[in-house]
Amino acid sequence: MFFNIPTIMTWARIVAIPLIVGVFYLPIEPASRNLIATVMFVVFAATDWLDGYLARKLNMVSSFGAFLDPVADKFLVCACVLVLVHLGRADVFVALIIIGREIAISALREWMAQIGAAKSVAVHMIGKLKTVVQMVAIPFLLFDGMLFGLIDTHVWGVWLIWIAAVMTVWSMVYYLQKALPEIRARVR
Repeated sequence: MFFNIPTIMTWARIVAIPLIVGVFYLPIEPASRNLIATVMFVVFAATDWLDGYLARKLNMVSSFGAFLDPVADKFLVCACVLVLVHLGRADVFVALIIIGREIAISALREWMAQIGAAKSVAVHMIGKLKTVVQMVAIPFLLFDGMLFGLIDTHVWGVWLIWIAAVMTVWSMVYYLQKALPEIRARVR
């Protein structure tokens, strides 16, 4: 199941990263770069839902796909957050929170799986909600303009990315609390 339709869609999110970053080096007007990067992010981020749906619908669920899917999501989000910091649209502190949490929780989940306690740090609604807020904030900040002449995506994006950062800390604390009994039992 290394290459099936859902897994190829997951790989596409990883391949999208240099394409989205590369858009900002194109010799075109900034508004066009912003629009292209935003559309690319939205299309590739949508494959996160679609690949899981297709894997279940086509009976192509695999352990490799289950591993690769969150890796692709984390790469895409972290890369775009770094682009936003580089462009001055997101604070470096937000990037440190988001990227640091992803590293910490990934390491925690790996360790918990090794000790047979992976269920205690299974994905929870707070983590899913955090992801949704990030996935709305990032395209708003990539677009960085007036949407339909009504919505200042920069202002909304800044608010949402900070809300996502708070939710990121909240979800990390939640997962650490769930893992704490196992950690205490093995750190003696």
